[in-house]
Amino acid sequence: MARNHLVITGALIELKSLRHTPAGIPVTEIRVKHQSRQNESNLEREVECELAAVAIGDLAKLIQGARLGDTINASGFLTNRGKSARQLVLHITDIEFLEGH
Repeated sequence: MARNHLVITGALIELKSLRHTPAGIPVTEIRVKHQSRQNESNLEREVECELAAVAIGDLAKLIQGARLGDTINASGFLTNRGKSARQLVLHITDIEFLEGH
């Protein structure tokens, strides 16, 4: 079985308004900024990236209650933004809001 699962912790830096698909399903788009120190070949390095993400259904409604700067753990799968696009986007299947951040 092929695997496609990503878990990332980061700060919410963009939160678009809730919209609905033609079928009435809620959708929202966010951007997450991740910063950490990671070990690569026994060397520690600073890592920083921004990742576009989308949430559908109840998760989209839940995320609308978040504030910019909130720290989240988001998990889901990666896919291209569109059929001909090469940009990756995380489709969130689970989200946790971290307290104290």
